[in-house]
Amino acid sequence: MNGNSIITVSQLNFYTKSLLDGDPVLSQVFVRGEISNLTNHYRSGHIYFSLKDEKAVVRCVMFAGDAAKLRFEPQEGMSVIAIGRVSIYDATGQYQLYVRQMQPDGIGELTVAFNQLKEKLEKQGLFSPEHKKEIPVYPQKIGVVTSQTGAVRRDIETVLNRRYPLAEMVLYPAAVQGEQAVPELVAGIEYFNRTNSVDVIIIGRGGGSMEDLWAFNSELLAHTVYNSKIPVISAVGHATDVTICDFVADKTAPTPSAAAEIAVPDKIKLLNMVSSYNDRIISAAKYAVYLQQQRVDSVYSRLSLLSGSYQLPKIRANLDNINIRLVVAFKENLQSKAEQLKECSAKLNALSPLNILARGYSLTLVNDEIVSNVDDVNINDSITVKLKNGELYCNVNDKRNDYNAKEENL
Repeated sequence: MNGNSIITVSQLNFYTKSLLDGDPVLSQVFVRGEISNLTNHYRSGHIYFSLKDEKAVVRCVMFAGDAAKLRFEPQEGMSVIAIGRVSIYDATGQYQLYVRQMQPDGIGELTVAFNQLKEKLEKQGLFSPEHKKEIPVYPQKIGVVTSQTGAVRRDIETVLNRRYPLAEMVLYPAAVQGEQAVPELVAGIEYFNRTNSVDVIIIGRGGGSMEDLWAFNSELLAHTVYNSKIPVISAVGHATDVTICDFVADKTAPTPSAAAEIAVPDKIKLLNMVSSYNDRIISAAKYAVYLQQQRVDSVYSRLSLLSGSYQLPKIRANLDNINIRLVVAFKENLQSKAEQLKECSAKLNALSPLNILARGYSLTLVNDEIVSNVDDVNINDSITVKLKNGELYCNVNDKRNDYNAKEENL
């Protein structure tokens, strides 16, 4: 193209566009500015806006494929850093920035996304205290939605066995990080609700970065937990970690082990409570018998003053008979209650590890952790074997796996 050529508008725009597209500097630029004139085309998914500073404005477009990858929602007046290329839109001849990536300026993308979703769900009432369900006092089955291989499962199982062995743990294995995490976590909550197979659900994972825990900040998971008819305990990360799931759940625990303690009662406290009730029933029964005896003596005294001597033997016999029947009735009732308490105490005591050791079994520990699987111990490990009358300190010279335990496929 020379200076004397006559060209069309289309040719001019095309030529200018080719110059910009061929400039390596403009193929990727990082531009800081404030969003204005924001238009989000929800049907197409494209986002149109301008970036401005104190002196200038540039038109921008972010196409649907790139916009779908944003974890936060761009808003009017938000300061951002946009990454993209500079080119010309042929039809209008206007140059603009084609944005491929964008992040909030000065605040992390995940932090902005978290705060935006938290504000949105709070307005929708998902965090409302009135919606929180009570955790059952004596659950029979505990549903756990977490990784099948992580430490969370083992920690929860250990606490449940120690505090309340009468409860059964039902695991729904789910990814807790990555693309499959959200659909699998949602599927676990929905499974337990659909089958109505547990009394309470624990959902969680171990600690990690905000990126690692991001699946638990999913809007879909938040609505699933909110709509659960079964109470949900959230146990995500460490005590300092906070997720959207924590806000929606019926109870929040600082750690997975703490979630297990919230889910079930303590058997030691239950045994103490049974013993206390037994003592109170015996005392109440003795006092009731004493009161009835006092009433009988009072009636006998009054009748002896009002009646002739010929009526006293008959009255005395009737009163003695009433007294005997009252004492027998109270003793029978007391014996019945004592048998019920004895049966309950026997069931709980049967689960005591000390009783198991007394029957000739042993308890093997490595690093103060109970060994329940041959894979928990390595060659040359030092182990402790607890017996009913002492402990053995041993080294592992060899090991053999005699069978493979298979878990129920949910």
